[in-house]
Amino acid sequence: MEAAGGLLARVRARRPAAVRLRKRRSVLYSDPGQRGAGGAGGPAALLALTVGLRTLNCFLVQTSFVPDEYWQSLEVAHRMAFNYGYLTWEWASGLRGYSYPLIFASIYKALQLLAKDDVQLLIWVPRLAQAVLAAFADVKLYSLVRHLENAETAKCVYFCQLCSWFTWYSCTRTLTNTMETLLTIFALSYYPIKGSKMGSSCKYLALIALAIVIRPTAVIPWIPLVFSHFLQEQRKADLILHNCIPVGLVTVGTSLIIDRVFFGKWVLVQLNFLKFNVLQNLGTFYGSHPWHWYFTQGLPVILGTHLPFFIHGCVVAPKRYRIFLVTVIWTVLVYSTLSHKEFRFIYPVLPFCMVFCGYSLKHLKAWKKSAATFLLLSNVVPALYTGLIHQRGSLDVMSHVQQLCSNSYQSQAHVFFMMPCHSTPFYSHVHCPLKMRFLQCPPDLTGNQSYIDEADVFYSNPLGWLNKEFYNDTLLPSHLIFFSVLEQEISSFLALRGYEKTATVFHTHVPQGRVGSHIYVYRKKN
Repeated sequence: MEAAGGLLARVRARRPAAVRLRKRRSVLYSDPGQRGAGGAGGPAALLALTVGLRTLNCFLVQTSFVPDEYWQSLEVAHRMAFNYGYLTWEWASGLRGYSYPLIFASIYKALQLLAKDDVQLLIWVPRLAQAVLAAFADVKLYSLVRHLENAETAKCVYFCQLCSWFTWYSCTRTLTNTMETLLTIFALSYYPIKGSKMGSSCKYLALIALAIVIRPTAVIPWIPLVFSHFLQEQRKADLILHNCIPVGLVTVGTSLIIDRVFFGKWVLVQLNFLKFNVLQNLGTFYGSHPWHWYFTQGLPVILGTHLPFFIHGCVVAPKRYRIFLVTVIWTVLVYSTLSHKEFRFIYPVLPFCMVFCGYSLKHLKAWKKSAATFLLLSNVVPALYTGLIHQRGSLDVMSHVQQLCSNSYQSQAHVFFMMPCHSTPFYSHVHCPLKMRFLQCPPDLTGNQSYIDEADVFYSNPLGWLNKEFYNDTLLPSHLIFFSVLEQEISSFLALRGYEKTATVFHTHVPQGRVGSHIYVYRKKN
């Protein structure tokens, strides 16, 4: 037995040692949060691609959307940087803050210090800055979905985001709504949704606070999200004491100091803004719509052909994303209670919708390529048409005004825009202290029921208003700019006072009311 045991021991000793294989995690089944956000090319390559696309996006948007993209940002920034320009009635009433225009004023000041404050750079550099921020937001949205789900779903959401005609139309504009939307995406990437390891209460609350400083209504979509976080948070007191209160104090304090510097007094613009637009609902002065407008027109229009994908995505998306759907419905409902409605007001809910659209696209499987092709082609046409053709006259006509800035003619020139108020940009697109005037339309804040603004008085009797306003030839402007619909009605004034047409600028294929298909430039003969 001992001999047999010794033989067995020797055989075991001669047996080769077991081969130990190095464990290797499959890339396919690894945690998506562990992998880079950019696929094979890495996050830097994806960001570079997105910045390139949004830069192209910027240059392919050459139309005007709403007056606020100039009058609540660039015009204010021009006055801040160069000490001349025009501030609308909102600034006199303390309804707008200087925090957002300060970004562009800093850009303007840098260009001035570099002796590069050419009018074209003043026009394009702020928009390019906005385009770069939009690109970062697109990549953030992609990274969030990849972290929560997988690369395939993230690519679908990213594709839907880039295909959206309304995002293409809006994301490079210098609108507070645009910045609000971008900050919403950045905040969402740090929101502690179930399954996320990137959640940071301090970061997402700070970004929300910044969005609220820029546009106070940014608080609306975040009410259900913050409430949901609060209910799930175990350390509720810490959330309030160590995050909400410090973040709120710092951001509101910074906003107060910035506004104190430029207003010359202490003004809480966020409170004034909410009081005017929400509590007093004075925004109706600029038009009103029925309560259902956002459901029947607003949301369907900005979603476009993404709408069926959004509806399908709401069905197939995981339960943890229901809070996103609640956010969309809540925001649209709240805005529906306000009489004055615009497409851009609900722009911040579009990124939430894109998450559902991406889920829908991913679940179509065999039909995915066909659906993606349909989405791309159906959004290209409205994106290019609204970006290059519709309402481009408001910007094109400013090139004719820029020509008046030559030293030999500048002191004699006097331009009068006889158009619905704020139809065009002003000094930010001229950049010289040219004498200019436009029809005023501030709302009445005194409660006078019989109040009529200057623009309405003018359009009630244009010929009579002109003859009364310019009873003396020495008061006549050197140039008149107006929409084509007005020409026939004031033709006798133009002929009698010696004006000749010098330029015709295309504006839109869809003239409506006081807005004509073309803009005319008339010059007074010497």
